Amino acid sequence: MHTVGLLVYPNFQSLGLAVATVFEYANLMHDEPAYELQLVSEHGGAVMSSQGFSVNTIPLGDQGYDTLIVTGDNECRLPSASLINYVKDAPNHSRRVASVCTGAFVLAEAGLLDGKRATTHWYHARSFESKYPKVELEEDRIYVIDGQIWTSAGMSAGVDLALAIIEKDLGIEVARMIARKLVIYQRRGGGQSQFSALLELDAKSDRVQMALAYAKENLGGDLSVEMLAEAARLSPRQFSRVFREETGQSPAKAIERLRVEAARLMMETTRHPIEVIARETGFGDRERMRQAFLRAFGQPPQAIQRAAAAAELAI
Repeated sequence: MHTVGLLVYPNFQSLGLAVATVFEYANLMHDEPAYELQLVSEHGGAVMSSQGFSVNTIPLGDQGYDTLIVTGDNECRLPSASLINYVKDAPNHSRRVASVCTGAFVLAEAGLLDGKRATTHWYHARSFESKYPKVELEEDRIYVIDGQIWTSAGMSAGVDLALAIIEKDLGIEVARMIARKLVIYQRRGGGQSQFSALLELDAKSDRVQMALAYAKENLGGDLSVEMLAEAARLSPRQFSRVFREETGQSPAKAIERLRVEAARLMMETTRHPIEVIARETGFGDRERMRQAFLRAFGQPPQAIQRAAAAAELAI
């Protein structure tokens, strides 16, 4: 049985506890319990969250854990020096040491990220880079694996990291079953961007949201203004006007962003040829996709595909 220690310290952000549910469902959906999860702190007992309620913990074990996961807080405050020292020694008695969100600051303070690739919440990326220049920060990643060190982005990305741990331990089918059970719409790969085109478009009306949802589900099909307007139940003229008012851009530009996002995810999570990805995401041919990638990322698809392949080999 794998032992998992979920480490909290005063003023921790409670959303970090969500990773525990992933391991709970791994036990419920597996033939026999696969994980023993312990909520731990430096001294044990009640530990107060940033939201004013406390959780009961047990003291950190000297024997270590198969996986130690360090949660974060809202203000990037560091725990005690003695707890930092415990984390510093953790790789000597843990197969994996992981962080959720600003827990990466704890790992970095302990020196575990020096010379390694890592990520953290995008909001704190500049502060992190300034404080820990020896870390190769990949701020636009859901999670990053570098050897035995795993780091994830914002709090919800801890769920993606936990699913990746289960996929590594128990296989992809178990991870998929858990994602479905938790009603996770899309199990995100580590290479996926922290930013969502749909979220950034920030559509306010139900009609524009319906059109964007339709587009997201039909990227390989006809996404002309006429088709999107039909999905939104508006005339093409009305739709174009309302869409620009709500999102600040044209439907064509928004669709390109959705397609670029989907194509990049396919590059980072599959081995499909670029021609196939261009066709599946609605670009039609690789040259149209290349131009869109240059506009969005300043580099061609091949560069992103090579970087994804190199990151996979480094795991």
